[in-house]
Amino acid sequence: MSEGEKLISINIEDEMKSSYIDYSMSVIVSRALPDVRDGLKPVHRRVLYGMYQLGILSNGPYKKSARIVGEVLGKYHPHGDVSVYDTMVRMAQKWTLRYPLIDGQGNFGSLDSDPPAAMRYTEVKMNKISEEMLTDIKKNTVDMQFNFDDSLEEPKVLPTKIPNLLINGASGIAVGMATNIPPHNLKETVDAICAYIDSDNNLSIDQIIKYIKAPDFPTGGIIYGYSGVKNSFYTGKGKIVLRAKVHIEEVHGRKSIIVDEIPYQVNKSDMISKTVNLIKNGKIDGIYQIRDESDRNGLRIVYILKHKINPNILLNKLFKQTSLQTYFNVNTIALVNGKPAKLNIKDIIQNFLNHRHDIIIRRTKYELKKCENRIHILEGFLKILGHINILIKTIKNSINRNDAHKKLIDKFELSKNQSLSILDLRLQNLTSLEQKKVKQEYEKIKKEIIYLKKILNKYYIRTEIIKKELLDIKKKYKDDRRTYIDYSGDEKNIQIEDLIENEQVVLTISHAGYIKRTSLSEYKRQGRGGIGNRGAVARTYDFFKHLLIATNHQYLLLFTEKGKCFWLRVYEIPEGSKTSKGRAIQNIINLHKNDRVNAYVLTENLTDKNYVNNYYVIMITKKGIIKKTSLECYSRPRKYGINAIVIRKGDSLLEAVLTKGNSHIFIASKKGRVIRFLEKNVRSTGRNSSGVIGISFTNKKDVVIGMICVEDNIKEKGNLLVVSENGFGKRSRLKDYRLTNRGGKGIKTINITDKTGNLFSVKYVNKQEDLMIIKKSGIMIRISISDIRIMGRSTQGVRLINLKSDDYIADVAKVHEYRI
Repeated sequence: MSEGEKLISINIEDEMKSSYIDYSMSVIVSRALPDVRDGLKPVHRRVLYGMYQLGILSNGPYKKSARIVGEVLGKYHPHGDVSVYDTMVRMAQKWTLRYPLIDGQGNFGSLDSDPPAAMRYTEVKMNKISEEMLTDIKKNTVDMQFNFDDSLEEPKVLPTKIPNLLINGASGIAVGMATNIPPHNLKETVDAICAYIDSDNNLSIDQIIKYIKAPDFPTGGIIYGYSGVKNSFYTGKGKIVLRAKVHIEEVHGRKSIIVDEIPYQVNKSDMISKTVNLIKNGKIDGIYQIRDESDRNGLRIVYILKHKINPNILLNKLFKQTSLQTYFNVNTIALVNGKPAKLNIKDIIQNFLNHRHDIIIRRTKYELKKCENRIHILEGFLKILGHINILIKTIKNSINRNDAHKKLIDKFELSKNQSLSILDLRLQNLTSLEQKKVKQEYEKIKKEIIYLKKILNKYYIRTEIIKKELLDIKKKYKDDRRTYIDYSGDEKNIQIEDLIENEQVVLTISHAGYIKRTSLSEYKRQGRGGIGNRGAVARTYDFFKHLLIATNHQYLLLFTEKGKCFWLRVYEIPEGSKTSKGRAIQNIINLHKNDRVNAYVLTENLTDKNYVNNYYVIMITKKGIIKKTSLECYSRPRKYGINAIVIRKGDSLLEAVLTKGNSHIFIASKKGRVIRFLEKNVRSTGRNSSGVIGISFTNKKDVVIGMICVEDNIKEKGNLLVVSENGFGKRSRLKDYRLTNRGGKGIKTINITDKTGNLFSVKYVNKQEDLMIIKKSGIMIRISISDIRIMGRSTQGVRLINLKSDDYIADVAKVHEYRI
């Protein structure tokens, strides 16, 4: 031991504890966890700040990645070039961040986890949205700290305008803790924060969920079930089930499962190779070939199936055994005031708003000080404007600038700054026009100071500024939700209805069996005779056939042409825009390959015994066979459907209608005839029966095109509306159709001509309702029933919709006001 040195005895246990805590806190605070305010870890923050300092903005040219890595390493983050470059790469990958913060040019890797090119080859610049995170940083809005060698300053946090922690999420492993926060949709997030502001920070998590439905991942996919999402919103911890988005189609004559989107953070090539191994090991059987047809336009993985394999059963096996279904374990831990904390969705919003208030206060103080300094100078100018000659004489008679400076202070009672500013004035600024500008500037800044002081003193003004800035962000960067939510994946005891607004929706079903639901509000009312709006884009060999108006909480009974019945909740039907094609019905129900759905019945709660025992299902076939069965018989559906009616040879089920048992039945035929008889003339039978004759035909080529059932107590309040194939239609009075016995040939309801075409649809309507017509091309028109004239039975009607020569009507539905 050297002279002057001495040994100090310490407890090894205490030293280990102290050293471990110091190390763990260093990792937690300086590397692994994001700050709740800007949602960034230190390395992400340093990359953005380094690019900002270099002026590599979104409107400028790309710069080599190596240049930014060198800047960040040399000035702020001495932890190795790999850590900085890897961070930059992730910030530029569209499949990693929901809203990428860096715009990359070059090879930045792929969904197959291919490595990016070396930093000397790639180029980057800031994305426009990341500039919103650095706005006002030069206005003393955030605290600065010294870098690692105390030679420069860097921000402790960015003055972000965007709620980055929510929209981009974060993940990291610290010492003894980890964080895994999913990304969310920017539009939904901003709407939730604005609603939170409007409620005076009193919005409950239940109410927040109405705006932020669930996480929204950059790779899309499906969130299967909702319990994990709800737990994560309430507690900051939850297990979210993610599924690939798939559809079934034929490829080279074989049924194939097509994967359009994969779950977040799944390695595509890894998933395919592991699936191949499962096939080789005999754990998955039925796949003939797997092809990766992904390209720059999107992802497409094709599982071509062997013959006679049920694609739905195989798909369930793939979900169970491969990465087509994964889990995202939410663990929302972030730094709050420099300390790690577990946060729920409300905590994150509150902390972000606190940060924004702090930024606005500091920005306002900076701008106020700047205005006060300027108005002080302008007050000096105003003092000398009326004494220009004296000013010039004083300056002229001064020995030097110093002497003039002192004389001006004494003569005009000016401050040092005012005197120096006057001495710096150019002579052209002493003209009468320039003097007027000084007075105008003085009044303008005076008003600005009053406003800035109001911002500092009034909390509600700051909240309005925050809200306005958020709405501007939403307007610039909003996009549609990518991840679909499938609520049906939850346990039976979860009340999905509590999470879904019971709004009116339009259900459309194509000829090829694609189904979707769209909010009714997307379809605006038009006048009679219009051309309609684009409703949906079907495939070239497909067209849209059925249109129903429903509410999300209703039940949908699906009846096939061969007499089977299936069961769905309306909210379980995939949601789509007006122009999307929807999802194949066979992906939702276990439909036989040689069968198709022809009829649909909307009902209320099928678990309510009083309800199901008081209603009947009336079915009609194309050949005029009618059958009546209690709704109770269809209230307990099975996975593979149940028998609804026995179909006779050469016939098929056409339509099904829900009644209360006391209706007047109207059956319409293709050749323009309608029969009316009482429902009581059709006795109720069980599911396994075929029914009785409802209408007879004079023409062998005639078939039934529709049936309506009108309740006895409202029989004279509405009208019978008919629509022909070529877009003609009219209303007729019900009393024009006399009551007859079941099985008759009916009477004329429309004058069939080459101009009108055959009868296509029959509806029971009243003038308060609307009519929706969809063409084969997908164009829809919504018109008011009151715009359609009441005419006699033997007339041809008026034109309801214009049709091109290669187009025709696919379906007709009525819209009524639904009271929730």
